[in-house]
Amino acid sequence: MAIDKKFIDQIVNVTSKAALASYHLVGKKDKVAADKAAVDKMRTELNKIDMEGEVVIGEGELDEAPMLFIGEKLGTKKGPKLDIAVDPLEGTNFVANNLPGALSVISVAEKSNLLNAPETYMNKISANVSDPNIIDLDNSVKKNIYNLAEYKDKQPSDLTACILDRPRHKEIINELKNLKVNLKLITDGDVSGALLVTDQKYNVDIFLGIGGGPEGVLAASALDAFDCFFQCRFLFDTIEDKTRAKKMGIIDLEKKYHLKEIITGDSIFCATGITSGDLVSGINIDSNDFTSETLITHKSAGLKKIIKNKQKI
Repeated sequence: MAIDKKFIDQIVNVTSKAALASYHLVGKKDKVAADKAAVDKMRTELNKIDMEGEVVIGEGELDEAPMLFIGEKLGTKKGPKLDIAVDPLEGTNFVANNLPGALSVISVAEKSNLLNAPETYMNKISANVSDPNIIDLDNSVKKNIYNLAEYKDKQPSDLTACILDRPRHKEIINELKNLKVNLKLITDGDVSGALLVTDQKYNVDIFLGIGGGPEGVLAASALDAFDCFFQCRFLFDTIEDKTRAKKMGIIDLEKKYHLKEIITGDSIFCATGITSGDLVSGINIDSNDFTSETLITHKSAGLKKIIKNKQKI
């Protein structure tokens, strides 16, 4: 059963208001306050929507984060049952330091149709390819690049790979350099990084590497609407991580997930810019109004577009 289109405007309003709340703290060097502002506003706006919502990806467990925690109930309890994944402020450092690329992100899915991701690392890979046999998480970097180049009728030197600039990726980055692949290194924001493969205008052919597990599920929700390729595998460093995962229903800790195992039904995804980045523009304030830009996808409606929205502050 598809999610009613009426929820699109309501979810856009949620991310836009959360983005505005965080925007007021751009450049204030306080990422905790910026995150709290986005979280508080997001909860307030979500609770106005006629739905029985439950947070399946949020700010942590109840005892770890009292704001938009996993299992929190949201909405007026008068509408459909929906799973909610949130990243109220992706790029806390971006807001604190007035850097580009901060987003406020939500995915809303049909009940029990969104993978409950533990707060752990995830190895992931995304690309805009329709053939599922071109790329694989278990392939070598070289094989994936050569396969992708052949699929796109390009040379490896014509491809651009996006990856988080982290010490853990040193070996992958060196291998990509040796293959003459163009690199787009990002400091944070692996929801937006994974989504840069969705349109040629972003000039990114493949996103790969280790990032956040919850962010991977959020990105998968949008990638599904674009019919892109995505695979991932959780990485558990501690016994506590493994125990938490099993409590969330993840039995096979080594499992490689395909896109349709992460998001199995209809979903609405919204990502609103706070500070302007590659994906969308940031908040712009003019007197008593503010303009936001949001990437929206709605799987069942075939909707995938960027909209500008002007509202009263």
